[in-house]
Amino acid sequence: MRVRGLLALPLLAALLTGCGIRATEVPTDFGPAPSRVRCSLAEPDITTQAAPGVPVQVFLLCGSSLVAVDRAVRVTAGPADAERRALVAQGLLDQLAESPTAAEKEAGYTTDVRGGMTVDGPGPGDPDDALRLSTPPNSLTSYALAQVVCTFSDSAAAEGDGSVILGGPGADPLRRYECTDEVRSRPGSAEPPSSEVTNDA
Repeated sequence: MRVRGLLALPLLAALLTGCGIRATEVPTDFGPAPSRVRCSLAEPDITTQAAPGVPVQVFLLCGSSLVAVDRAVRVTAGPADAERRALVAQGLLDQLAESPTAAEKEAGYTTDVRGGMTVDGPGPGDPDDALRLSTPPNSLTSYALAQVVCTFSDSAAAEGDGSVILGGPGADPLRRYECTDEVRSRPGSAEPPSSEVTNDA
């Protein structure tokens, strides 16, 4: 009996080994861990709430879409409409170029607008609501252009019809840009629709 039991041990071991899961050489890379980007602030951002100036909203990037966040810009009281529009636009542009706050970064917000860009009001012969950037709009990345267009068109920098007239410096051609739902949801692949604007329009 003892000899028979000893002979059965190797067979039992072989059976138990066969029931296990064999090692595999097939790659098992299922990609990075799921993202925790929320695209919404868990609590109101005290940093932006405490900022002095006129409350405004600017569009930042989060994931693959544009999301509006609260900001504040300082505007001198009393200037003419065209001058005030340019001042508001510059304040918005500066806010877009600023690095997101710590809370916004944690929530996944970024910006593609670079610092140093300026904006002026209409040049000679331009429509009254035209804005001229120091960088031609067609030189901006699709993300940055979407941020600028959507931020401007939803503010006192525009006429309030959901569009904004932009051009570069000097005699750079003017175009009327629109911020659509598609642009807000896919700023990287859907550029703001635009149409040519002639001077003296």
